[in-house]
Amino acid sequence: MKNVIKYTVSLGLAAGLLWYVFKDIDLGAMLEAFRRADYTWIIVSGLLTIVAHWSRAYRWSLLMEPVIGRRPGILDTTLSVFTGYFANFIIPRMGEVTRCGSLNRLEGVPVNVSLGTVVAERVFDVLMLLLLIGATFVLEFNRLSGFFIDFFTSKFNGGDPAAGPSPLVVLAGVALGGMLLAWVLYRRFKDVLLQKPFFQKGRQFVAGLVDGLLSVRKLRNPGLFVFHTLLIWTMYYFMSYVLFFSLPQTAGLGLLAGLTILVMGGIGMAAPVQGGIGPFHLLVGNALALYGLTQQDGIVLATFMHAVQMLVTLVLGGLSFLIVLVRANRSTPTRERQAINIEQ
Repeated sequence: MKNVIKYTVSLGLAAGLLWYVFKDIDLGAMLEAFRRADYTWIIVSGLLTIVAHWSRAYRWSLLMEPVIGRRPGILDTTLSVFTGYFANFIIPRMGEVTRCGSLNRLEGVPVNVSLGTVVAERVFDVLMLLLLIGATFVLEFNRLSGFFIDFFTSKFNGGDPAAGPSPLVVLAGVALGGMLLAWVLYRRFKDVLLQKPFFQKGRQFVAGLVDGLLSVRKLRNPGLFVFHTLLIWTMYYFMSYVLFFSLPQTAGLGLLAGLTILVMGGIGMAAPVQGGIGPFHLLVGNALALYGLTQQDGIVLATFMHAVQMLVTLVLGGLSFLIVLVRANRSTPTRERQAINIEQ
């Protein structure tokens, strides 16, 4: 019942956001834009997507090498990664567990072992996203700060400077006050909180993140890990950027627009809905308005980008899922021996 509720809420959120995004969009004009698009760039974007996922699989194998004493096969890790992304379009945030389960079927790596390495790589992905967010705000400060200030001002005080302090200042003050209050309450009731299962799980989760971050010290080739981390995000950038050229109205967008879209798209894909459906369209579509596009053209491009990524993921992820099932059934004895060796 818990999973059903989670899935229903997530699906409802995605549907609501999609309705909000497309309620003022001319769908006929959007379909015509899709029909006239240059599909050569879609093929290029799809190939870059494959490179990004392969690189993620290779980086994942580097993290597991010092833990299990060997490096899993790159084909098996790649199949597992694609299967995980495929699962995310069915149940949000199930991709990590699914890919670990797939690797267990293929190579006998215990799920708890591989899941720990997934936590480690997610820590570095979050750090990369934070660095990119910072870089984007530095490079596009005037454009982004003006947009967000105008947006929040219009929402909270009708755009009237005399209506009171900036909502950003108010929010910052509330956030700071909340953190101070939380710290005081924690110090006051620390002994009681330590007895609560929820608080204990929270501490264990944070400890797991810290351990995952520090596990990179055990890597046998840290330079290769850093290289693939940079390669993954470079591919993420270009697999969206090249789609600018697929539509005449967006072909003139520059490199900085690509960086903004990478950041907004990354935040949208991290939302707890199936495959980022809804949040991705909302964030990317509105961000493109900063570069002179109409709302119609911005939503068209955002939909185009998401559709290409979803198509590649569903096709290759579905094939990977079938391959995992077939190969797992053929290699059960070998997999069990490998699992015993790792546990020993």
